[in-house]
Amino acid sequence: MSKLVTELHIIGENGNMFDTDMEYIIPLYQRAYAWEDKQLTQLIEDINDVAEDSNYYIGSLIVSKQFGRYEVVDGQQRLTSLYLLLNCLGIKTKPTLTFACREKSNYTLRNIEELLLENRSKIDMDRIEPGIQRGIRILSHELTKDHFDRESFMEKLAKIIVYRIEVPENTDLNRYYEIMNTRGEQLEQHDILKATLMSYLSDDSEKGLFAKIWDACSDMTGYVQMHFISKNNAVREAIFGSEWNSMPPNSWQKYKKAISGTTQETTGHKICDLIEKNFKVEDDEGYVDGDVRVRFESVIEFPYFLLHTLKVYVSLYGVTHEIATSKIVDELLDDKKLLDAFNRVVSCGITDTGRIADSKEDFARGFIICLLRTRYLFDKYIIKREYANDSADGEWSLKSLYVSGQQSKKKAYYGNSEFTRSGEWTCTNDWRTKTNIMMQSALRVSYTSPKVMHWITKLLIWLSEADCKNIKNDAITKFDKVAENIAIDAVRENFFQVCSNGVYAMGVNTPHIVFNYLDYLLWNDDRNGKKKKYSDFVFEFRNSVEHWYPQNPSEGTFEQWKDGVDQFGNLCIIQRNVNSKFSNMSPEAKKSTFKDMIVKGSIKLRIMSELTEKKRRQTSQPLLEGKGVQGA
Repeated sequence: MSKLVTELHIIGENGNMFDTDMEYIIPLYQRAYAWEDKQLTQLIEDINDVAEDSNYYIGSLIVSKQFGRYEVVDGQQRLTSLYLLLNCLGIKTKPTLTFACREKSNYTLRNIEELLLENRSKIDMDRIEPGIQRGIRILSHELTKDHFDRESFMEKLAKIIVYRIEVPENTDLNRYYEIMNTRGEQLEQHDILKATLMSYLSDDSEKGLFAKIWDACSDMTGYVQMHFISKNNAVREAIFGSEWNSMPPNSWQKYKKAISGTTQETTGHKICDLIEKNFKVEDDEGYVDGDVRVRFESVIEFPYFLLHTLKVYVSLYGVTHEIATSKIVDELLDDKKLLDAFNRVVSCGITDTGRIADSKEDFARGFIICLLRTRYLFDKYIIKREYANDSADGEWSLKSLYVSGQQSKKKAYYGNSEFTRSGEWTCTNDWRTKTNIMMQSALRVSYTSPKVMHWITKLLIWLSEADCKNIKNDAITKFDKVAENIAIDAVRENFFQVCSNGVYAMGVNTPHIVFNYLDYLLWNDDRNGKKKKYSDFVFEFRNSVEHWYPQNPSEGTFEQWKDGVDQFGNLCIIQRNVNSKFSNMSPEAKKSTFKDMIVKGSIKLRIMSELTEKKRRQTSQPLLEGKGVQGA
């Protein structure tokens, strides 16, 4: 890690982060302490969510060393909150946090204990700063709730780290603070990771090369090729070929030749260019089907993409932990543990060639190449949301970037990614593209949290293995089956193996992938048939599992079904916003009331509605004349 970056544990064996001889001072140009309920309760929740087997990054602290003390440039709200938290927990802190020219704030910090004990006779309440007093009151309330587990909380607090980042000497602090204030956000973990990995490289030109590739990959909008901008597209063509669609090379020297010797342009423009009559900004958008302009949106953000890529790297290079019984990477994709994940690989990882810690420079080069190649595969073979013209309604898309025109007039356009053998018809590829879109979108809507999108990692590893051999031969025609096998394994492990004695009655706890994979099978079977009833079906975020025949019928309206109501045949998956209105109605009422929702809903739900017959008697029956929901 860079000498300017220090890892601070909130509490540890040798005290806490405020047990220091260096004073933290909040300069006058910073606003007063202002965190309220929302931010402080979130701080407590973040700490309570920490897993006990790894460190947890909770933010950065930007400081400038001035006259033997740290002037806090950014992060003062969190720093002050942590100071208050430790004191509310009864942990003694040195008086190392002060506010410049704010006597009330300093007086309040020095009298936290008296405020907690409500010893008003010992303090001058007129000298108490209201914002800090409010923070103390909120934290104290949270820490004294009945369900608060102090012992567990302290164990987790010991895992919390803050990165203190010193700005270089001679930095214009006014300008720096203005920029940070304009951004309205803290330095992110991936910013720190970038600086750390670049610090492993000793050559400035290589650091510049690393930064250019990183910056291109970090923009998750559109396709990565479009983030390499240079005169006459020289860099783009050197990396991705004349058609802008070839796999990036696996050689550091080729990147040095492609980028280092060519001027990489920024997205800025000269005034003389702007006033030209035919001036046009090149952007990530392109065209499909003639004049239809499209833009693309990634299904994950950059910090998560970094974690997927790290797992790809670990798989490709056979990285293992130096302690055989320890994991080199966590199963969960937790963006809060991004730095911890990379630190573990660098400090504890070993490969066939030795310890990564002994060759950090090679790791930095290898990872940045892996990042670009994985991003290329991600763009080409992992679904995106595609938006046509100015529409806000997106659709699932699996397209590749192509180029039209010659020389300086080349422009990007987008067409379906290829999943065919050489010589096969375009219509065959369209068929396979649709199958891949449906299977991946079924996975996407089943796993809504980016922390559990392991299907993306598995697909990227399959695409990357053995120098990407699977995209160079007919194996790519089976890509939909690779994705389908991920769904099959999930259904088997989380449903069939969980349910006992052939009774599939998990009720509302039934995993969403079970419903979505069934819909995929029904859609695929229908597509191969003659009727084509479900050609309009698309996977959407249907996140609420509900009973078709209700668990608790409205009082006195119809009979309760006591046995079997939780079985899979009686369950459906719908949009969460329909939930409250949907739950206690009879199947017949649901069929008539929600017919517009049903006709566009899950295929299983449509079939259940079709199988629901009108009651022939006043007393309803759980199974409607032999065509009950268990047949759905």
